[in-house]
Amino acid sequence: MIGLPERPEDFPGQQRVAWRPEPQRLVLAVVAGALWPPLVLTLLIWRPKNWLPGLEMDWRLTVLFVGAVAVPAGLSLLARERKRNGRPSTRLGVVWRFMFYGGLLAVALGAVLALIQAVLQWFSAASFGEGLGGSETSLLIYGVGGLPFAVLIGVAYALWAGLCVAFIAFSPQPEGRVRRRVGRSGIAGD
Repeated sequence: MIGLPERPEDFPGQQRVAWRPEPQRLVLAVVAGALWPPLVLTLLIWRPKNWLPGLEMDWRLTVLFVGAVAVPAGLSLLARERKRNGRPSTRLGVVWRFMFYGGLLAVALGAVLALIQAVLQWFSAASFGEGLGGSETSLLIYGVGGLPFAVLIGVAYALWAGLCVAFIAFSPQPEGRVRRRVGRSGIAGD
């Protein structure tokens, strides 16, 4: 029988972790994190009609490209934060940071897409009123209607990437000496 957690350290994901020294683990974590299974499976089942970059490109390919850029960028931000203050020090912290920043990235990209679509409506309109109406419709569809879906997809993708990074690029930190903090000795368990 599994006992009830009595301390915060007893919850899953609270064990201290350290970077794995092998560089191929980092590459594997990036590739696995970028290949989100729902995206890859739908690409295999329903082939995209247009593979070329542009406005008519399949949105799944665009999301895959964003993920291929965002996962290494997230790892570099994580490495900079760990160098600066030693955080995140647990797998749960790694996953949480990926989910938080992935959600922010999804909101930002969704808002940029809504604004681009609104501006494109001005150029395709025959009159000023038609341009305003098209912009309003684009903002309602892409901004109000599409933004919750973008956030949901972004956070789910970031959760997958965070789990891949947390379990592939990090290993449990050995017990014993920990980084010295002000007012504390360097021995774990004090």
